[in-house]
Amino acid sequence: MTELRQKLRQQLRQHRRDIPAAMRIAAAERLAARLLSLPFADVSGPVAGYWAMDGEIALHRWQMQLPAQQTYCLPVLHGKLLRFAPWRPGQPLVSNRYGIPEPDVDPAQALPPEEMALVVAPLVGFDDTGRRLGMGGGWYDRSFAFRQRQAAPPWLVGVGFSAQQVPSLPVEDWDVAVDAICTEQATLYPEPLNA
Repeated sequence: MTELRQKLRQQLRQHRRDIPAAMRIAAAERLAARLLSLPFADVSGPVAGYWAMDGEIALHRWQMQLPAQQTYCLPVLHGKLLRFAPWRPGQPLVSNRYGIPEPDVDPAQALPPEEMALVVAPLVGFDDTGRRLGMGGGWYDRSFAFRQRQAAPPWLVGVGFSAQQVPSLPVEDWDVAVDAICTEQATLYPEPLNA
């Protein structure tokens, strides 16, 4: 199943890279509105996005419209897990080992996943039942594995372009379910993985 997922990743990554710039900008605007209208969008505390790369849908419009009770954070690599550091435009960034910009902080001082209120993660693909396909490194699955044992914060939302939807995705035991998937066109609320 891993080989099938890898081939699908390559196809979907190319597909999202091929989306024209004007469509990307419009999609980011519409995505922001969808994220802000989620039933749990008004949580208080730290919320995380990501630095869009490799054709990922951008979150800048959402970040700029967050309510005052939320602090925007970006992921920081820490060992084999993600931690999250507050960040605002203009603050220093450094490239991690994958070339992804992250806040210039000591990762040990960043917030652990359990302290986040809401986390928005990029998707490579998703299906109409709300199953998700990430980049394959397992960073979000490892970092939020505690959610498989108990229903616990944070809220997890996967985002991508509607063009990244596929009819069906294979699911692995380690896949951590999201609470919602948002695109520029729709919001899906997945069934639990064990349903």
